[in-house]
Amino acid sequence: MLKDIRSPFQYKKIPIDQKDHSKKRTKAKDAKGTLGRMWSYLAEKKGMLTLVMIMVVVSAVFGLLGPIVIGRAIDHFIVGRTASGLFPILLGLLGIYVIQSLSLWFQNYWMINISQSTVFRMRSELFTHLHELPIPFFDKQRHGELMSRVTNDIENVSSTLNTSVIQILSSVITFVGTISVMLYMSPLLTLITLIIVPIMAVSIKWITNRTGKLFKEQQKNLGELNGYIEESISGAKVIKAYSREEQVTAEFLEKNDSLKASGFWAQTISGFIPKVMNTLNNLSFTIIAAIGGWFALKGWITIGSIVVFAEYSRQFTRPLNDLANQFNTMLSAIAGAERVFDVLDEKEEREDEKNALHQPIQTGAIEFRHVSFGYEEGSQTLKHLSFTVPAGQSIAFVGPTGAGKTTVTNLLARFYEPDEGAILIDGIDIKNMTRSSLRKHMGFVLQDSFLFQGTIRENIRYGRLDATDQEVEEAAKNANAHSFIERLPKGYDTVLTQNGAGISQGQKQLISIARAVLADPVLLILDEATSNIDTVTEVKIQQALARLMEGRTSVMIAHRLNTIQRADQIVVLKDGEMIERGSHAELLRQKGFYSNLYESQFKRA
Repeated sequence: MLKDIRSPFQYKKIPIDQKDHSKKRTKAKDAKGTLGRMWSYLAEKKGMLTLVMIMVVVSAVFGLLGPIVIGRAIDHFIVGRTASGLFPILLGLLGIYVIQSLSLWFQNYWMINISQSTVFRMRSELFTHLHELPIPFFDKQRHGELMSRVTNDIENVSSTLNTSVIQILSSVITFVGTISVMLYMSPLLTLITLIIVPIMAVSIKWITNRTGKLFKEQQKNLGELNGYIEESISGAKVIKAYSREEQVTAEFLEKNDSLKASGFWAQTISGFIPKVMNTLNNLSFTIIAAIGGWFALKGWITIGSIVVFAEYSRQFTRPLNDLANQFNTMLSAIAGAERVFDVLDEKEEREDEKNALHQPIQTGAIEFRHVSFGYEEGSQTLKHLSFTVPAGQSIAFVGPTGAGKTTVTNLLARFYEPDEGAILIDGIDIKNMTRSSLRKHMGFVLQDSFLFQGTIRENIRYGRLDATDQEVEEAAKNANAHSFIERLPKGYDTVLTQNGAGISQGQKQLISIARAVLADPVLLILDEATSNIDTVTEVKIQQALARLMEGRTSVMIAHRLNTIQRADQIVVLKDGEMIERGSHAELLRQKGFYSNLYESQFKRA
C-alpha cells in the first residue's frame, strides 16, 4: 500500500540545498543561529512579549489552582458528606476559570500581533533585499523557488510564531508548577509518576532526530515544485507548441511525488509523538489510580488528593506532549526561516566606490578600453574589446549567437563588472559613478518588453513617475503607440495583466518605446528591439526609434541588419573579439564577415 512512498532513510544523503552558501552557511544552517536571528526580530516587541509572558504565567497558575480547589471540594463535600460552604467554592472555581480564559485570550491576541509584525518585517526585508541583489543572482535562480521563500516559508514562520511561542512558555511553566505542587502533596507518589519521563525523553529524541531532516527536505521540495509550476505556467505556449504536455506533467508528478514522500514521512513520524504521549498518559493515570488507591486505603493520602494527582498527571504529561509537538513545528519553521536567511545572506550588489560620483551623464560618449569578461570562471565572453562612441552617435553590434553582443550592454549598465579593462562614459570610469546616477540616464528597449500589471498609462509612466497625463500621451504619440491605444475600449486606462496579455508583441514594444521616450535618457540601449515583429509594425517601431535616437548616444544589438544600416558605426563580434568595424557601406566594401551576413539576408534567391 505504501510502496510508492519512499523510506525516510532515503533522505539522509540528499543535500538540503543544492546552492552553495558556504560564505555564510554557519548562520543559515545552524538551528541555534537561526533561532538567535529570529529573536532579533521578536526583541522589537519586548514590551508586548513581557505582557504575553505575564498572561502565560497567570493562565498556568490559575490552571493549577483549579484541580486543587476541586480536590479539596471532594474531600470536604463528598467524602465529608456536607454541603456547608459549597457555593463560595463553586463561585471561586468559576472565577479561576474566567480569569484563566481571559488570560488565554489576551496572550493569543498579543502574540498574533507580535508574530504578524515580525513576519511583516521579515517579508519586507526579504523583498527589499531581493531588489538589492545583483542580476547574476537572478540569472542562477528559479523565480518560483524565490517566490516560495517570500510566501510559503515566511507564512510557515508566521503560523509557528502564532502558536509555538505561547505553547512552549506555557508548557514549561505548567510542567514546573505541576511538579512543584505534586512534590508538595506527595513526594513518593510524584517520584513514582516520574518513572515515565525517561521513556518520554527517549521516544521524543528518537522521533525528532528523524523529523528534522525530513521537514527541511519537505521545504526544499516545496520550493522546487513551486519553481517548476511557475516555469511551466510562464512557458505554457512553448509547451503546447511542442506538444510536451505529457513530459511536463510527468516531470511535475515526479517532483510532486518527492514532496509527497518527504511530507508523508515528516508528518507520519512526527505524528507518532501524540500517540506515544497518549499511551504514556494512560500508563501514568493507571499507576496513580492503582498506587494512589492503595495509599488512600492506608490513610497516607486523601481521595481528593488522588483526584488532584490524576488531573496533574495529565497536566504534567501534556506539557511534554505539547513541547514535543511544538518542537516538530519549530523544526519546520526553522527550515523555512533558514531558507529566508539564505537569501538575506546573499551578497548585495557591490556597493558604489566611496568616491563614486553622483552626477548626471552629460553627453553619453562611450569608451571601452581593453575590456574582458566571462560569466563563468575559466571562460571569456569578451576578450580585450576596445571601441569609442562619440556623443550623440550610434553604434551597432552584430555577430553570431554567443559572440558577446548583449554582454556589452550588461557591462555598460553595470549589471556585471568587467574582469579586465575599463568602461568610460563622458571620460569617467563608470566604476567611479554611482549605479543610480548611471542607470537613471539610460533608456532600455529590449527584445522581450516587460509590462507590469496595471493600466497602459501606468506602464508608460514607469519611465518617469512624475510625468503628467499629457506628457504620457505625447510620449505615446512619438512612439507611434497613441493610435492603437486610443482604439482600445478604455484607451490609456486599459488594464494589462500577465505581462501585457491581450495586446500584440509589437504593441507591447511600442509601449516600451513610449516608456523610454518619457524617460528622456541621454544614453539609449536597443537590444533586438524589432525582432519577431511584423513588417508593418516594424516600420512604426523604426520610425519611433529614429525619433527616440535623435541626438542621443545609442547602442544597438540586432540580427536583422536592415535595422542598423544607418548606425554611425557597426562592430562585428565573433567569439568575444572584434573582427570588423566601420559603417554599413565600409563593411560591405571589405567583403568580410558582415558582407557575407548581409548577402545571406538580403540577396538570397
